[in-house]
Amino acid sequence: MKKAMIGVVPLVDTEKESYWMVPGYMQGIQEAGGLPVMLPLTADRTDIRQIAETMDGFLFTGGHDVSPEVYGEKPLPQCGECCPERDAMEKELLLAALELDKPVLGICRGIQFINGVLGGTLYQDLPSQRPSDVEHHQTPPYDIPVHKVEILRGTPLWDLLQKNELSVNSYHHQAIKKLSPQLQVMAVSEDGLTEAVRMEEKNFVWAVQWHPEFSFLTDPDSRKIFQIFVEHADQK
Repeated sequence: MKKAMIGVVPLVDTEKESYWMVPGYMQGIQEAGGLPVMLPLTADRTDIRQIAETMDGFLFTGGHDVSPEVYGEKPLPQCGECCPERDAMEKELLLAALELDKPVLGICRGIQFINGVLGGTLYQDLPSQRPSDVEHHQTPPYDIPVHKVEILRGTPLWDLLQKNELSVNSYHHQAIKKLSPQLQVMAVSEDGLTEAVRMEEKNFVWAVQWHPEFSFLTDPDSRKIFQIFVEHADQK
């Protein structure tokens, strides 16, 4: 039986002029029974369409800040380094994946980018725009939980994990500000930030603000998120 092929958006190191990957993204998919493939960095619509039709699902990874241009704002001084090439590629890829109803999982930047493309906005910098005592930008090791999220009853995430509260790791300084009208909240942090979303009308479009790619080796709930994603990709 062929494994579901999951296209993984590449990370970009502009200083070293290289593409790279956090092993946990690939390993989390492999452990869940999928076959991860790191994608090329391209916004060519013909190439993106072929990629979208070929792959069974897509993982939108972490990394650079999402450019405020994605959601119609100008950058604040506290906005971090952006990658226009990633923004352009991911927009084309996301729209193609949604059109074809291919399963999508977003992690960290992934949840932010999906929200921005679909009409939401972001806090460009939490410490300056929304200060909080909750730790959202932890130091290593990154697999250690640093705060809790409330999982909303009646959501697919609650159905999957069967719990009201989840301890998560956290490494971000941007976050959802205004939620896209196309997304529904599945979890919120102790200080009220959106931590997990889905698109109800699609086969499988989930995104989380925390980092299951760092915690899946020791955390069964992180493994379940990868597993349900790959299971839906297996159905395509």
